[in-house]
Amino acid sequence: MNHTPLDPNPRRQRLAAAAALGVAPWLLSAYAAPAGAPVAATAGPTPGTRSASRRRLGPLEVFPIGLGCQWIPGRHPQAVNDLYASSTDRQAAIALIRRAVDLGVTLFDTAEVYGPFMSEEILGEALQGRRDRVVVSTKFGMDIDQATGQRRGGFNSRPEHIRLVVEGQLRRLRTDRIDLLYQHRVDPQVPIEDVAGTIKDLVAQGKVIHWGLSEPGLQTIRRAHAVHPLAAIQNEYSMVWRGPEAQVLPLCEELGIGFVPWSPLGMGFLAGTINAGSRFSEQDFRAIVPRFAPDALPSNMPLVELVRNWARRKNATPAQLSLAWLAARKPWIVPIPGTTNVAHLEENVGAAAITFSAAELAELDAAIAAIPIRGARLPPPVLAGTGVEAPPRR
Repeated sequence: MNHTPLDPNPRRQRLAAAAALGVAPWLLSAYAAPAGAPVAATAGPTPGTRSASRRRLGPLEVFPIGLGCQWIPGRHPQAVNDLYASSTDRQAAIALIRRAVDLGVTLFDTAEVYGPFMSEEILGEALQGRRDRVVVSTKFGMDIDQATGQRRGGFNSRPEHIRLVVEGQLRRLRTDRIDLLYQHRVDPQVPIEDVAGTIKDLVAQGKVIHWGLSEPGLQTIRRAHAVHPLAAIQNEYSMVWRGPEAQVLPLCEELGIGFVPWSPLGMGFLAGTINAGSRFSEQDFRAIVPRFAPDALPSNMPLVELVRNWARRKNATPAQLSLAWLAARKPWIVPIPGTTNVAHLEENVGAAAITFSAAELAELDAAIAAIPIRGARLPPPVLAGTGVEAPPRR
């Protein structure tokens, strides 16, 4: 796919960044790096034949569709918002997670910075009495005051900070172990060997079971895996953004590492609810994402139409078709769509039952590849923090 970056309006970007209730503040502040800081799986069956009831993420076994719990405080004490201006309340969020468990979902993904802390707290409360039936994944790596939740800007993967973060996560998640702990973004100041060594110690203590990286550089994956095996890489991946196919997915296959796509529905773009005239409020993260800009959306709508047509062909919804396509790429890919809506949750889980023949998959792949997508996948400061290589160990 040909992705042509756009130059979003700086004022709109600043305003939306300040108002997006969680993602923009932590993302944009995180990428304001300190002065002088550099910015920069075993192969399974032939993909496309059917969707198994369980999938492998390294040594983990999970349901083919997970649930992303990326929530932030709303306008009143019990309000829970997502990053796209959808809202629910705390008890409804808890009920949604419990419904996911009842539907068979086993992979639940969150992070300390979502809130901060709030998403972990909700997930921990929701999984009481259900903890042993699921895989809990969360993330560290942003510089957050562990006492106050204040975002201090930049990253922090120093070993002593990681240990402190994990203690807080165990408490908020109401558990004695984290099944899958990711470094949220590569810290350009800390060698990945120091990070991996710290995780290895936490594994030995039983506080962490497996670990992974999110949006890392390729050599950082190799270096981390050499110290302590990685279970999963979590990067953006969908029909809208196929970047991981070039190098990351082949590396995961080589090393036996699972892959977890975040934003598997393209921030809602592939669900069929966005049109060429859609505009986003300042509370919506998409307001600062270049591919959703008014001059980009019309150019990108042919992909929506393609997904809609294939969904009809497969007797599915556009969201289900999009998730099933991801699952069909490799038997060790597990997408984690997020939602505040139980009906959407049930719809997403239904994607696990959709299969493609090899011929159908080849036809759909070719059609997707023929549609260019205009606009970068993330705002420039956030994009600069992806694919970063950790500094060498001295």
